[in-house]
Amino acid sequence: MKALCVFSGGLDSMLAAKLVRDQGIDVLALFFETPFFSSIKAKKSARYMSLPFKVVDITKRHLEVVKHPRHGYGGHMNPCIDCHALMFRIAGEMLEQEKAVFVLTGEVLGQRPMSQNKKSLSLIAAESAIGGLLLRPLSAKLLPNTIPEEEGWVKRDLLMNFQGRSRKPQMELANKLNIKEYPSPGGGCLLTESVFSRRLADLFSSRSNPDIREIELLKLGRHFRIEPYSKLVVGRNKRENEAIRTLSKDSDLLLSSTSIPGPVALVSDGCSQKSLELSAAITAAYSDAEAGQLAAIRIAEKSRERVFETEVRDKEEFKEYMI
Repeated sequence: MKALCVFSGGLDSMLAAKLVRDQGIDVLALFFETPFFSSIKAKKSARYMSLPFKVVDITKRHLEVVKHPRHGYGGHMNPCIDCHALMFRIAGEMLEQEKAVFVLTGEVLGQRPMSQNKKSLSLIAAESAIGGLLLRPLSAKLLPNTIPEEEGWVKRDLLMNFQGRSRKPQMELANKLNIKEYPSPGGGCLLTESVFSRRLADLFSSRSNPDIREIELLKLGRHFRIEPYSKLVVGRNKRENEAIRTLSKDSDLLLSSTSIPGPVALVSDGCSQKSLELSAAITAAYSDAEAGQLAAIRIAEKSRERVFETEVRDKEEFKEYMI
């Protein structure tokens, strides 16, 4: 018998997979990847457990959920209820092709007050369309019986009754199950971060259907809204400068200092002359040039280059444009 584990790579999902696998059931760890969360941590955790692992890109379907969450957002741009329901729905759609019979997850009752209370867990199971085939091994004894328990595929008395935000019960169980390596909690989803969420909301307000490149740019540099449909992204270090160059396209403008060390900056899809001058001034302000100096800023567009001179001003003058 085989089960699919919606696997984040955190301690909870590691324990859930272990509890089910220890009952003689094969477990395939599924990581659903989007630009908002990476599989790196999950891959490492699965390798540590010698757990079969599969990455599934759900970006297209997930982006629609992020833009239009039926059950709203959490503290920032995180539509946790809708997101979990989508993941479990996709896992359910994969049961037949993976020759598996149920889905499990590391969710813990009460760990997150909005998305992991009893009402939300029940709602997520219903909206996932797999209902009773969704097992939550860490809180199973506090939740209604599921099909895997009723059918005897798993023994309920070997599952847990964890609830609340404390990690102490999980850490004690990990020690008991000889799981010594696991990642620290948090930091997995960019949609829970305030700065990234603010940038994403701004992007959605300017473009109804942003491409993946534009979302990837949200992870880099400092962002300035210079026109309703134009934005400036200013690199903060060499790595970001190189990444911004890589993500640029022909219709973008790339700005950089001609002689003084400084950032690479990108203006998306062109802008007016006034906004171009503003972009050059911001680029100069974040270079190593001193205030009051004249800085020469190279502006590259497709195969054309030009140089614009601007006086270096204090960064504080541009705070009103920062996203």
